[in-house]
Amino acid sequence: MPKLVQYGAGNIGRGFIGPLFSEAGYEVVFIDINTEIVNQLNRDRAYPLRIVSPAGSRESMVKNVRAVHGTDQDAVAREIATAELLATSIGANILPRIAGNLAAGFRTRWQSAGGIAGAIRPLDILLCENLHHAASYMANWLREVLQPEEIPLFERSIGLVETSIGRMVPVMTPEMQEGNLLRVIAESYCLLPVDKAAFKGPVPEVPGLLPFSPFSFYTDRKLYIHNLGHAMAAYLGNIRKFTYIWEAVEDPAIRSVCISAMGESAAALSREYGIPFQEIQSHVDDLMQRFGNRMLGDTVDRVGRDTLRKLSAEDRLAGAVRLCQRNSIHPEHICMGIAAALLFDGEDPCTQTIQIMTREKGPETVLQSVCGLDPCSEGDAGIIQEICRQYRRQADQLEIRKSY
Repeated sequence: MPKLVQYGAGNIGRGFIGPLFSEAGYEVVFIDINTEIVNQLNRDRAYPLRIVSPAGSRESMVKNVRAVHGTDQDAVAREIATAELLATSIGANILPRIAGNLAAGFRTRWQSAGGIAGAIRPLDILLCENLHHAASYMANWLREVLQPEEIPLFERSIGLVETSIGRMVPVMTPEMQEGNLLRVIAESYCLLPVDKAAFKGPVPEVPGLLPFSPFSFYTDRKLYIHNLGHAMAAYLGNIRKFTYIWEAVEDPAIRSVCISAMGESAAALSREYGIPFQEIQSHVDDLMQRFGNRMLGDTVDRVGRDTLRKLSAEDRLAGAVRLCQRNSIHPEHICMGIAAALLFDGEDPCTQTIQIMTREKGPETVLQSVCGLDPCSEGDAGIIQEICRQYRRQADQLEIRKSY
């Protein structure tokens, strides 16, 4: 039985990547630092996955699974050395921290082949992260921990494969777990686009795996349409004091703005990649239906948090503005989403940083220092003015709602 080593036993690891490969006949070995999850995976060797939709739900068991604790570097290295494939879904901020463990696994793998380049089996790593240019970042972090003489082996035998994670998996609450720590809930969407050109070994024949090249189209589509629309639903929903994402997308005004903003990105992507607009717009329509899935229970707070990162120059909001500017599309509705993000009142530290900066220095400062907009640029100056106008209008709406 082929083996997938899955770094991260969280929502995407257990809710998407694990089931995808388990159903394809792989043994899935999770690596995680949550001792309770690791112990229960090793005890049960299976866990429940509930697929939910407006039509109802169905639950099945994901089998052929076990786990290794992430602090046991020797055990992790042994698993990596004998894996057919590796995947990560641990979060962009954590990726640099696992570089040492990955390097140890590579060394064990290379040593077992006697260090002979021709005898070393390639190992492809699926980077299932919300991180633009994830492969470049991961390559740099790995080069920092590898020895100079190991770099040629790394470049020859290790494939860093970017992916586009489309399945929505909510954060599980104790109520949703129903007494089983491992239970995970997900939507039915289960396609995983991967960068075909990045594989060093053969592309796995796994149902749902979609090899594509050039892959930048899929990474841009995910960030500037899926992530953009989801975040905007949260930020605009916050203005209306909604709790759940489905409440936001059922509001006609919010729905209209989100569809229009995603449409602006769709038009820009169509020009950038030469892909028919209607093909991309169909994806927008599908996403809006999926965002409205009440059974997921996804909250405005969860989707909106980490505003500092989501407002950064290349991320889903400001990055979408740049995409539109390059392709002569006016991002009117995306500007409304950025304005709403400046007003998001989440309690996580990164969001509070934006709140304090906006309150003490004004929205213009955030737009310049975080979003990377240049007031001396004619194009950016107009965008800054439009966002600030929307910010003042939405701030008035928020104050009115707070007074209820």
